[in-house]
Amino acid sequence: MLESKAVLLDKVKVNARPIYHTVKRGFDFVAAICGLILLSPVMLWIAFLIKKEDHGPIFYKQTRVGKNGKNFEMYKFRSMFVNADQMLDKLKNQNDVEGPMFKMKKDPRITKIGHFIRKHSLDELPQFINVIKGDMSLVGPRPPLPSEVTEYSDYDKQRLYVTPGCTGLWQATERNEVGFNEMVQLDIDYIKRASFSLDLWIIWKTVEVVIKPNISY
Repeated sequence: MLESKAVLLDKVKVNARPIYHTVKRGFDFVAAICGLILLSPVMLWIAFLIKKEDHGPIFYKQTRVGKNGKNFEMYKFRSMFVNADQMLDKLKNQNDVEGPMFKMKKDPRITKIGHFIRKHSLDELPQFINVIKGDMSLVGPRPPLPSEVTEYSDYDKQRLYVTPGCTGLWQATERNEVGFNEMVQLDIDYIKRASFSLDLWIIWKTVEVVIKPNISY
């Protein structure tokens, strides 16, 4: 297998950049607070539309795996019907991506407002709370589900060397145009090249995606 032949990253070196990580954490904290304040009107509007559609919960909380395999609760605006998790088992054979990740182009579990906020990545806005708490960074690999991690190879687990992000190289460029293995490679490329300037570039590209969405599902 390709993973067994690939040279793994040095985990100690990845985390041995105190200046970068300190600046990144400080920027994340300030930017997340500013984001919550500035975008509060948009978030209130989304909350109203979610509640109006089916009177269900506004937010969705899900266990994800963060840095060093530590679990945490990730927040999102609810974009699916309330019983979406129970429907998943019946849909797994319709997965549109290979590997330990589920994505479906025409997922019947998504609500009407859910389609819109997913297309523009607005369902991710509550993750500013995760950033403030320190569970996530603004930029980094997307945090996987525990069930996905059980299927990870040692190569895939390198995604867990760093703090997961609200956005990353994969989301800001290819998004759902690539499969699981390509997503992992993009995340590892980011970990190798991580810098404050790269983070700012990814944030800028993410803003462009929000305004002019690429392929998403």
